[in-house]
Amino acid sequence: MKISILTLFPEMFSIFNYSIIGRAQESNIINFDILNIRDYTLSKHKKVDDYPYGGGAGMVMAPQPIVDTIKCAKENNKGKVIFLGPRGKTFNQKIARDLSNEDELIFLCGHYEGIDERVYKHIDMEISLGDFILTGGEMAAIPVIDSVLRLIPGVLGKEESFIEESFSDGLLEYPQYTRPDEFDGEKVPDVLLSGHHENIRKWRRLQSLNITKSKRPDLYKKNTLTKEDKKLLEKQK
Repeated sequence: MKISILTLFPEMFSIFNYSIIGRAQESNIINFDILNIRDYTLSKHKKVDDYPYGGGAGMVMAPQPIVDTIKCAKENNKGKVIFLGPRGKTFNQKIARDLSNEDELIFLCGHYEGIDERVYKHIDMEISLGDFILTGGEMAAIPVIDSVLRLIPGVLGKEESFIEESFSDGLLEYPQYTRPDEFDGEKVPDVLLSGHHENIRKWRRLQSLNITKSKRPDLYKKNTLTKEDKKLLEKQK
């Protein structure tokens, strides 16, 4: 996948040079093209923002530098232009899966009090992380891009490793344990030591249901219980 990132702070995305995403770049599974919006301004002072018409606090990103940066990105990347902003759909795992099926994507990071309204006609999709305020779109783009890229085959090494993670089927993930068998007075559940794969699968499913109901009742209500789920819950009672 090719990812173009349009930003005022390219150095912030050096985080992708490390760990799993870094290795995926070395294997050419992922390619980044990071464009500094400031490089495309026509202002001799390299300004990319200005005061808002009508007054108000703060500065607004001007349209010319952003639009010209988008046009430049489009020369080598035909993907959707995604803006990280408050009007967008709240990001979730389904959106991550959908975007992971794309071959190319362009992410636009806003800053200051927002972008000039006339830029929106150049944007294909807007994404929000939630109803809270960040210092800039870069801080939102990083987790969105990371969650999308890890779903691309070959990025995690073992492609099946994300299948049973939290949110993959609408539920939170079951508890995980590793060695030693006993730590600080707590033992690993016997079923996980049994080697009985079917019993382990059922135990994990029941734990996912219980944890989701307890920690995220909103997610639990959206989930449709299967016949097996109902049997597991009934047996638990």
